[in-house]
Amino acid sequence: MAGISGTSISSGATGSPRASVVLLACVISLFFIWGGITSLNDILIPKLKGLFQLSYTQAMLTQFAFFTAYAVISLPAGFLVARSGYGRGMATGLVIMGLGCLLFVPAAQMASYLLFLAALFVLASGITILQVAANPLIATLGPAQTSHSRLTFAQAFNSLGTAIWPYIGAQLILGSVADVDPSTLSGDALFAFQTQEAAVIGRTYVGIAIVLAAMAVAFWYWRARLGAAGTAVGLAGSGALLRERRLMAGVAAIFLYVGAEVTIGSLLANFLMQPSIMNLSERSAGEHVALYWTGAMVGRFIGALLLRMVSPGKLLSAVALSAVALILGAILLDGDAAGWALVLVGLANSVMFPTIFSLALEGLGEKSAQGSGLLCMAIVGGALVPLLAGAVADAFVLSTALFIPAACYLLIAAFGWYVRSAARFNSQDAGV
Repeated sequence: MAGISGTSISSGATGSPRASVVLLACVISLFFIWGGITSLNDILIPKLKGLFQLSYTQAMLTQFAFFTAYAVISLPAGFLVARSGYGRGMATGLVIMGLGCLLFVPAAQMASYLLFLAALFVLASGITILQVAANPLIATLGPAQTSHSRLTFAQAFNSLGTAIWPYIGAQLILGSVADVDPSTLSGDALFAFQTQEAAVIGRTYVGIAIVLAAMAVAFWYWRARLGAAGTAVGLAGSGALLRERRLMAGVAAIFLYVGAEVTIGSLLANFLMQPSIMNLSERSAGEHVALYWTGAMVGRFIGALLLRMVSPGKLLSAVALSAVALILGAILLDGDAAGWALVLVGLANSVMFPTIFSLALEGLGEKSAQGSGLLCMAIVGGALVPLLAGAVADAFVLSTALFIPAACYLLIAAFGWYVRSAARFNSQDAGV
């Protein structure tokens, strides 16, 4: 997922052209890292579900803990970055992410699912601060006329992270699953099994924490060169913006999109492991999750070309309806056809986030930064929609839960069709 900013853009970073290139490379690497960490949750879910014998609803609390941070931290992060500057803000975000990664160690040692959830919330809090700072910072690291190109390039690396990390995570986290059914264990034997299997999670995140610590030192060293971040978003101003009909619809669409995208990514491994679908091992299913995110990355390049020929609203409606059709195929079919249908939803996802984002902010002018902050908070859909889908899966069957993201995509298609004509939509907004 591409990040969104809740702060306004400053006058620009200072330094030599060579230093700016180095800084740009470091900032872009952050997009790769937080995209990868976010998609790694899809590998954690089947691991923790089996390890702690969780229901689907309980397993989805991993996404709830992670994405709730966007709702809780976005506005405070905007004030933090505006007050302390880009460099200090990004270093702070990296340190908080590192602390979240280190919390996975005691969570593994204590075999505590609750502590795993706390670690995910802390980790996502750091990512939220990075998102608030990194997107506007990209615009300052070079000529203003090429700022859009730089941000698009950075978001491509975000997609690259979501494509690569699940595959690596499948090898590290799911590749070590022991051939033991934890439901047959109890007492000390169960605790010993859980701590042994959870240890690989702790070691994986310690490695990530080391990388984050090194990057935090680098951004702290460059803090003066990165400059100030401008004015923070106020609550009153953000609330008033909800009267803008296009933005309000866009906030809802972002909520639904992130919720649908995360729900499918979260359920995909367990869906593919079903005997009636692909009957894959946990490790192989995790590798297929990487293909889901790879589809989103490839689709962005295809979508960039299509958007030159088709109106954004119409293209958004088309890809959203394609996602609905693929999900219905996954529900109604069996075997490989059903599995690949769900994997291919990733390809349909590709252009949705940036298209919804740009359509929602169209015509806001100076209010765009505040609108971006509201859109960032709407990412909390990744916390709530998967939880609802998990409850449906527990009450019925896993395939039934897929109707939840299908409904989300159907509403997104309606949003795209509603805003397909900018002139028509603007004339309606004029009376608000």
